[in-house]
Amino acid sequence: MIPHVSTAHSHNTSNFSTRSPSNDAHSGSTILMSNASDCGSDGGANVPLKQKTTKAQRRAIQEAQRAAKAAIKGEGSRTAGVDSANAGKTVKSSPQRKHSSSVAASEIKRSDSQTDKGRKKDVPNPRMQFGDENRFDKPKKWSVVKQAEARNIVEFFRHLPQYDHDLESNFFGLGPIHPAVYKVGFQYLAGDISGGNARCIAMLQAFQESIKDYSTPPETYLIRDLTSKINSYVSFLIECRPLSISMSNAIRFLKRRIATFPLNISDSEAITSLLSDIDHFINDKIILADKVIAQHAVSKIRDGDVLLTYASSSAVEMLLLHAHEVGKQFRVVIVDSRPKLEGKKLLRRLVGKGISCTYTHINAVSYVIHEVTKVFLGASSVLSNGTVYSGVGTACIAMVAHQFRVPVLICCEAYKFHEKVQLDSICCNELGDAETISRVSGREDINSLDGWASNENLQPLNLLYDATPSDYVSVIITDYGYGMIPAKKVAVIVRENDREYWLR
Repeated sequence: MIPHVSTAHSHNTSNFSTRSPSNDAHSGSTILMSNASDCGSDGGANVPLKQKTTKAQRRAIQEAQRAAKAAIKGEGSRTAGVDSANAGKTVKSSPQRKHSSSVAASEIKRSDSQTDKGRKKDVPNPRMQFGDENRFDKPKKWSVVKQAEARNIVEFFRHLPQYDHDLESNFFGLGPIHPAVYKVGFQYLAGDISGGNARCIAMLQAFQESIKDYSTPPETYLIRDLTSKINSYVSFLIECRPLSISMSNAIRFLKRRIATFPLNISDSEAITSLLSDIDHFINDKIILADKVIAQHAVSKIRDGDVLLTYASSSAVEMLLLHAHEVGKQFRVVIVDSRPKLEGKKLLRRLVGKGISCTYTHINAVSYVIHEVTKVFLGASSVLSNGTVYSGVGTACIAMVAHQFRVPVLICCEAYKFHEKVQLDSICCNELGDAETISRVSGREDINSLDGWASNENLQPLNLLYDATPSDYVSVIITDYGYGMIPAKKVAVIVRENDREYWLR
């Protein structure tokens, strides 16, 4: 049934009346509505209902229609007329109903909000990632490396794992872990292997040893069983020390290579292919990449330059040695910081090659930056937003150089590029041993922090990495493409060349 609407001329009010014909049971009810603002000078016109009525009015019309139908079927025309008149009254009082319903809705909403506030008070504060006992107690039961969580942890960095230096090892729970992987993991834990490239090469070589001894169990596929083996190795290495971004990229490369094998491949063919792929990755993406970076970067060094570098980077060291070999005349300023003092090792190697060097600590960088012409820094990774993720202190060096208008050149291999975005060094980082910053090498008389672990109010913090924004980076020197790219170009390289870069 479609209601018919007719308008009658009026000056100030709108008259609503309904009638329900008793003789036509199929026509239902007809609602006559007049509105002064909607009628013309001719006295009335048929206007579509949807264009001239409000939501409350349409609801009242539907109620009137239902009442009219019920009256026609059950009580006759008289009852239908009474119901239609009541429906007309409902239309008139619709603004009041709307107001009352809105008040009721607001009261319900207010009561719900009060209930939610009460619930929020009852819910305890969420635990941080590494403070969730339910999440991390179960994996610790079968973990090979048993480490006790440190007591004096900075609350702001509780989401990062930090353990005491003393540990226990479950030699009987080794299970599927290969001895070569086990050895490398404990070298990570003891700090015998450090540096992004060195850790990645050691991990891949350990995987090579495990792949040589691999054989597919009966009634299983190689691509599935070997992938699960690699996953167990990776889990063990993470127990020893969190993976670097370069190691994560290398693991992804290895898994992709395994996934490309057919199901019916033999063990000998798969092992030969994987060993060859790992060798090519180490040679092409790491060793040769550093040589390509050195060849590109040496063009930026002129005779008489004073080059500043921070801590120790294998790519920067190869660059400085190559520049010295080709006859460039320059001087190097090595800035170092506690607790690792990696710059001392770099200083010995450069001086042994006959390069003029100056050694200082990071607190004096604003003093020595006046005579520096270029800054060469290494990187643990470069993220897709151009942020350079490197050893703690790198951001400080880059910001000071930017303030004094000294160009900052980052030497980073392309296999360290990553698609993730990071705006700071708080959410994702790694905490080192807090005991190392309480001692000063060569100064045993400085012992004011001895016994700090027994003082609950003292919380040493030893961050290993920081994030340098792309605004403080002049150029990134890499082995990809033309060798020198702006920091903002990293996202394009990662997006467009990721698949073919890892699978070619």
